[in-house]
Amino acid sequence: MILAVSTPKNPPSPAGGYRGRFAPSPTGPLHAGSLVAALGSWLDARKNGGKWLLRIEDLDTPRCIPEATQQIQSQLLACGLAWDEEIIHQSQRQEAYQRALERLNNLKCLYACTCSRQTIANNLANLGIETPRNQEMVYPGTCRPASLISNSAEAFKNSGKAWRIALPPNCHIEFEDLELGHQSQNLNQEVGDFVLRRSDGLFTYQLAVVVDDAEQGITHIVRGKDLLSNTARQIYLQKILGNQRPKYLHLPLVLDEHGEKLSKQTLATQINTQDEKHSLMELRKAAKHLGLKNLPDGENTTIAEWLLAATHAWKN
Repeated sequence: MILAVSTPKNPPSPAGGYRGRFAPSPTGPLHAGSLVAALGSWLDARKNGGKWLLRIEDLDTPRCIPEATQQIQSQLLACGLAWDEEIIHQSQRQEAYQRALERLNNLKCLYACTCSRQTIANNLANLGIETPRNQEMVYPGTCRPASLISNSAEAFKNSGKAWRIALPPNCHIEFEDLELGHQSQNLNQEVGDFVLRRSDGLFTYQLAVVVDDAEQGITHIVRGKDLLSNTARQIYLQKILGNQRPKYLHLPLVLDEHGEKLSKQTLATQINTQDEKHSLMELRKAAKHLGLKNLPDGENTTIAEWLLAATHAWKN
């Protein structure tokens, strides 16, 4: 199946027009990389006269830090990045994700999987396939049944099983990124059937983000380039769930001295927002990384004045 996803000539728009979002995981405070994503998405929304929403992606509860959610909000507000609607918390939306999973089950798109990461690695090794370090393993279809069925409600209650989506043959996704241009991915060859609900019962990012973007009417997704490889999976889910496809813009990553992406896992330093002076310094560094030029650099410039100038300078 070849699914070519290009921008429609007259895409339908929600009543509110442009709707963007910033969706951090509360596993720690904002660092320089996450501020770049926040600022880029905020500027794109403001430049296009749209709304900017804040979603807390706290699905992976074992990794979330309770105080990080409030800290992230405080950091954003200190930088003048205010959101326009009530905050959504993914941890409170389990029923919505379950409904989407059941819908896919009714379409005979799901099957249970008992493979551990080590099992997958061993099966790939037996097939002569080596997965480079830090690269996702392509699922070889070990647990995929010969024929797909609609599973019973009782089957979903069984613990210890993950639920994967069964991809059609030659599932090739193409789309246009507003920053990076034409993108293409063969999901069968580069990902394989992917998990929508983990064996511990937690829903995965891939399913939750598609459900939330649809229900919030998101029209534009501006985020870091590290999430580019997820886009084809999300477009495929949007397609089979009948959701409208948003436009995508992936921003350049902030790297550390070793060339690795800044992240909370690598103990990236949190941004300094103790006062307006330091918050503005952090914003200026983020804007420089985004390639914005000719912004006010005077000591008496307020954050509001600087953000207005940055909005006018935003390229998209």
